[in-house]
Amino acid sequence: MSDAAPDSLAHHLARRILMDGPLSVAAFMAEALGHPRFGYYMRQDPFGVSGDFTTAPEISQMFGELAGLWCVDTWARLGGPAPFHLVELGPGRGTLMQDALRAAALVPAFREAAQVHLVETSPTLRARQKDTLAGIPVAWHDRLEGVPEGPTLILANEFFDALPIRQVQKTNHGWFERLVDLDGTESAETPRFRFVLEAFGSAGARLIPPALRDAPEGSVVEVSPASQAVARLIGERLAAHPGAALVIDYGYRGGPAVGDTLQALRRHAYAPVLDAPGEADLTAHVDFAAIAAAAREGGAEGFGPVDQGEWLARLGIQPRAAALKRSATAKQAADIDSALARLIAPDQMGTLFKVLALAAPGLGPPAGFEGPDLAS
Repeated sequence: MSDAAPDSLAHHLARRILMDGPLSVAAFMAEALGHPRFGYYMRQDPFGVSGDFTTAPEISQMFGELAGLWCVDTWARLGGPAPFHLVELGPGRGTLMQDALRAAALVPAFREAAQVHLVETSPTLRARQKDTLAGIPVAWHDRLEGVPEGPTLILANEFFDALPIRQVQKTNHGWFERLVDLDGTESAETPRFRFVLEAFGSAGARLIPPALRDAPEGSVVEVSPASQAVARLIGERLAAHPGAALVIDYGYRGGPAVGDTLQALRRHAYAPVLDAPGEADLTAHVDFAAIAAAAREGGAEGFGPVDQGEWLARLGIQPRAAALKRSATAKQAADIDSALARLIAPDQMGTLFKVLALAAPGLGPPAGFEGPDLAS
């Protein structure tokens, strides 16, 4: 490979591998999504029909409206603290926050007390959020730690699925970590990558959940120390100040699972994970039990997860859809029905996506949750 300065993320990663050796999957993800110059989220708006994927807030205003009313209800259960911090992690285009605040305007005291904070590292998306939320005072932060202390409500929709994961694989010689290496064609104009396995010592072995250590040969286990660190931080914040958090994502409940869920999305289609780093979204299924456990370590309580469709139904999405249709054209009504099905139908987002609430000790189950399903 030429000694010229790298002109793509692939060249940057190739040089890093040549200097330091193969990268963990977590390091590859972090660079692919967040490299300051070449990272996927740093240089483009990937959302919507013209992008690579569509999130629930972009499907229908109903999603953000119900999230906003959930925040109003939770704020009231907390005693209506004023002021308080309304925080969104990974806010995309700002659509969810826009819809949430519009619905929350039904309770003027909530809107007057809310101080809006967006945790976003992408300059491109910050600019889009500024346009979407024009006229609303907003503070931006690179990390949750930058949000001032105090009563807090946190929204995290499709945030945790993009946090880096590490992968380990069971072989006939034991557990090995999956790493990303060059494929042996370093002299190619465009570097190419492959997965390799590397043994690790006792420290790395602790990545494997005890319940899965006897998994059969060939099993792949994913862990996300980054996700657990954020969840623990949320738990510490909620233990210190009144508040709650709403985590909405696709993933699995009931503890660690076996399986390779790392995937790349480009133009609404799956793409090879290691091809063209920085040009496709990389995500992995969220381990909700691990998120809840880390938040509990920080001092919060966990409720759920419940299926997204069930949660939205409990909050009244069908009556909201009916209300919107009363003043809609035939075409608009059909679009509302289509969006409703996409959000709640079991064969669409209804069961794949799940909703977890984290709350200050003693708050009890927030709206849409019946009890602490993740007590273990």
